[in-house]
Parts: sequence; structure tokens; C-alpha cells
Amino acid sequence: MHLAHHHGGGAGACRGVTLNDTPYASLTPDLVLDAISACGLWPDGRLMALNSYENRVWQVGLEDEPPVIAKFYRPGRWSDAAIVEEHAFTRELAEAELPVVTPLIFDGHSMLRHGGFRYALTPRRGGRAPELEATDQLQWLGRLIARMHLIGARQPFVHRGRLDRDSMVQQPRQAVLASSLLPTSLHTNYRAAATHLDAAIAARLDAIGPVRSLRLHGDCHPGNVLWTDAGPHFVDFDDARTGPAVQDLWMLANDERAMKAVLEGYRQFRDFDHAEMALIPVLRAMRLLHYAGWIAARWHDPAFPAAFPFAAESRWWEQHIADLHELADELE
Repeated sequence: MHLAHHHGGGAGACRGVTLNDTPYASLTPDLVLDAISACGLWPDGRLMALNSYENRVWQVGLEDEPPVIAKFYRPGRWSDAAIVEEHAFTRELAEAELPVVTPLIFDGHSMLRHGGFRYALTPRRGGRAPELEATDQLQWLGRLIARMHLIGARQPFVHRGRLDRDSMVQQPRQAVLASSLLPTSLHTNYRAAATHLDAAIAARLDAIGPVRSLRLHGDCHPGNVLWTDAGPHFVDFDDARTGPAVQDLWMLANDERAMKAVLEGYRQFRDFDHAEMALIPVLRAMRLLHYAGWIAARWHDPAFPAAFPFAAESRWWEQHIADLHELADELE
């Protein structure tokens, strides 16, 4: 599941790339290998596609060197400046000795271009999923996220957008209503459910009042944390954006005990505003609504019907509408 749903437009659209329904049609294995060669590396022909829907990601074998990971950015999603800002943030974290994977630099650039695509290369870093039942691992993650947030609070993002109702509710709702995926018979019901939830979210946000925002990982779920014998490291800052600290915590803590452990670690390095705990139901609701919008907006990409076939079924949308009403009732 992805958080970011950023439509390139104006400053957000990338020059020289046509935004269309099948943006990766010309991204062939040969083009991937040519892009690696263009950096002065020597691919050995071994290519393995990795699990990614928003972008396209490959593990590329090299002659006499460890493999690299090549990420080809979805055309039109982020501006050039936003991609460069993501890379700069990961370097800032790495310079503070945080365990993050940063893009490699070639001739002074980490955002590279080849064949009409923008891409980045990173070292391959293996690992396993964290054990979210283990209190010590949750505390360790809390400490690392607090250190990440100390860096994130130093200065704002300029180009990467915010975690807010516009990006997480209103844009996804429009994507669903504009899509052929939502059965015509359910349009009125969906519109009512999404409007109900949006009103409940707005009321809850008003009740909570202002909270501090900072630069976040943005999509800090267990799949974006890899654990090795040396400890955890964070990967995939593709959804880095501005938002409240709790956004990087709640997806790692699936119950009260786990959140207590994460916060015990977090508070060793950074204060946490307990008022942000009231945001968790809001963030969960926004993520669910956004998920359907993300699938709808990307449905013409052949990877999406293959990965999410259930979204073509009326009964899935009926359940989604029921879930939106249920979340709205909980928030109210």
C-alpha cells in the first residue's frame, strides 16, 4: 500500500517525459541494462524485477562487483526537484550515521536519465522483516525513527508536498469517481461514503488542532524496514513528505503494547506530543481511502490489474464503501 498520490502538474510534471496510461511500455530489459552501462558500470546480464508497483525496480548483476538496485521513477509523479530533495534527505540521514540506503552518485548526480526515464542506483542491502512482537526490536525502531525525526525537523521540504486531506482524500476520491473501475451503480454510494468520511476527518483534525510537522519517511510500514544481524535499516523514501511524527510510528505498532514499546525507544532521543495519538484513526482512514484512489488512478498500468484483480469486482467496492462509513462513524 502506498501513501503518496501526487499528480504531476505544472511544476510537478517532469520535462521530456510524456505522462500516459502505460508509462513503462518502453522500459525493456535492454534499456535497463543500457542505463546501467551509461553510468560506467558493467552489467553481467542478470536482471531480477523486484516487487514495486508505483515505480519499476530491478536488481542488476555486475561484472566483478556486488549487484545494484535500479529504480526507474514513474513518469509525471514527482518533479525533478522533488526526487533530488528525496535523495538529499537520505544523504543527510546517512551523514548523521542513520542506517538508510542512499543513491549512488555519478558525475555529481544521483538522479540519472536514460531513454526518457529518470532513475537512481543504490547498493543492494539485504535483510529480513522486523519481528514486531519483539519489544526490543520495537524500541530499537523507535530510537531510530526519533533520530530520523531530529534530522527531519531541521528544515522543511520545499518540493515534496504534505500529508493532508487534499493529497490523501480529495485527490484519491476524484481518481475513483473518474475511473471506469467503480461500477456506475455505486457512484452515488461511493460519493456519499467518501464525503461522510472526509467530513469526519475534517472535524477530528479541527478538534485536535495544530500539530508540528516535519520531514518524514512517510511510508514506514514493516516492508520498508530490513533487519540484519547488525540491526535494522530503512529503505524506500519514495513517499517522503511533510507530516506529523506519528505517521512514521503507527504502521509499525499494531496494538497498544507495541506502540508503548516504540514510544519508549522514541522518547530516549526526542519528545513526542501525546496529542498526536488522536491522529492515528485519521491517518488509518485516509490511508484506506487513498489506497482505492491509488489503484483507480493507476489501473491502466498493466501491473495493476494483475496485482489487484479484486478491484475489478463490484463486491470489493461495496465492502470498501461500507468500510468508509464504518471509519467515519468511529471518528465521529
